[in-house]
Amino acid sequence: MGVIDVLLQPFIDIASHSINKFNEELCGDKVEIVKSDQRTIIVLADGLGSGVKANILATLTSKIMITMLEQGADLKETIETITSTLPICSVRNIAYSTFSILEIDSAFNARLIEYDNPPAFIIRNHKLMFPEKKYFKSDNKEVWITEFKLEVNDEITLCSDGVIHAGVGVMLNHGWEWPNVGAFLEEQTIKSAEKLNRRLLETCNKLYDGKPGDDATVVTVRIRNPELAQIFTGPPDDCLKDEKVISNFMCQPGKKIVCGGTAANIISRVLDREVVTDLKYMDPSIPPTATIKGIDLVTEGVLTLKMVLNRLLSINKNCEEPIFNKQDGVTKLLKMFIEESTHIQFWVGRAINPAHQNPEFPKDLSIKINIIREIERELINMGKYVKIIYTD
Repeated sequence: MGVIDVLLQPFIDIASHSINKFNEELCGDKVEIVKSDQRTIIVLADGLGSGVKANILATLTSKIMITMLEQGADLKETIETITSTLPICSVRNIAYSTFSILEIDSAFNARLIEYDNPPAFIIRNHKLMFPEKKYFKSDNKEVWITEFKLEVNDEITLCSDGVIHAGVGVMLNHGWEWPNVGAFLEEQTIKSAEKLNRRLLETCNKLYDGKPGDDATVVTVRIRNPELAQIFTGPPDDCLKDEKVISNFMCQPGKKIVCGGTAANIISRVLDREVVTDLKYMDPSIPPTATIKGIDLVTEGVLTLKMVLNRLLSINKNCEEPIFNKQDGVTKLLKMFIEESTHIQFWVGRAINPAHQNPEFPKDLSIKINIIREIERELINMGKYVKIIYTD
C-alpha cells in the first residue's frame, strides 16, 4: 500500500486568482504555471486595457513564454521574442502586454524577470526584501532581473497593476499604491498561499467598493515545510483487513482525520479507544464531531464531506477568502485542508453503505468515492498534493 513520498525539501505552495474589471466577462490578465521536480515556472501577463483584446494579448504572451521556457529556450531569447513581437501603444507609449516571470529550481534558487508589471513583493520574516536588480534592454525595452536564494517561510507576491491601483477614485485618491500593499503583506501571519492570496484580492475588491476599475491578479508563492493530513473514511470491503489498514494508517506522518461513523468504530475497536461525541459545539445543520485519543479530528462521513465539497466549490468559484471562525466539523476539516496541509492523502474503503448507495451499483459509482474525487480536484486546483489510496 503506497503512501505520499514526502520530500525532505520544502514545498512550493502556489495560489493564483483574479478579479475582473467591473462588467467585464473576461480577465485581461493571464497566469501560467508549470511545476516539475526540476523547477517551477510562473508567468503573469497583463494585457493592455481590459476585456477580449487584453485577454487575447495576455494569453498569447503567457502561453508563448511558458512554452518556450518549459522547452528549454534561453531566457533572453524568450524575452526578445515577446518584446520584439508586442507593439507599443501609440497613445499611451506602453507595451500591449507586460509580464512577470518567476523561476524556482530544485535548490530553491529564484530568478525573477519583470517587464513593466509592478515590482514583486519579496518577504522574509515579515519584512520586505530588496535583492539587487539588474537590467538589460531588449528591442529598446527595459527588463529587470533579480536572483536570490529562497528560505522556508519566504513569500513572493506577483501582481498586476489593478492591485496597486485598487481604490483609485473610489476610496483612495491615488489607489492603494505599492508601499501600502507591501505594508499590508508584512502584517499577515497566514501560512497558506491560498488564504493569503484570497485575502489580498478581497481587500482589493473592497477598496474598489465591489466594482473593480481594472483587472486585478495576484500570484502568491510561499515556501513551506511539508504538512501532511491523513484521512481515513469508509471500511475496507473485507473486515479481515481492518487491523492491517488501521496499523498502516496510524503509522503515517501527519494529522489523522477520520470521516464516518463506521470508520470511527473500526478505529475504536482496533485501537481499543473510546469514541466520545463532542457536544460542546452543536449546529443543527451540520453533523456533530467526536473525539478518539490519538486522532486529530473525527467527523460524520458522506454528509460532512459533501458540505466540505460545496464550500470548496463556492470558494473557488467566487474567489472568496475561506473563514475558519467556527468549530463545526465542516469548518475544521476545511481548515485542515486549506490552511494546515500541503499534502493530503485519503484512505478510502469501498464497502457500500446501504443508506447511501444501491449495493448493486459498481463500487466506482459510490456516492462517497465520487465526492472524494471531486474534493481531490478542488484541492489540486488550490495547489495541494493529493493522493487517494483504496484500502481494498
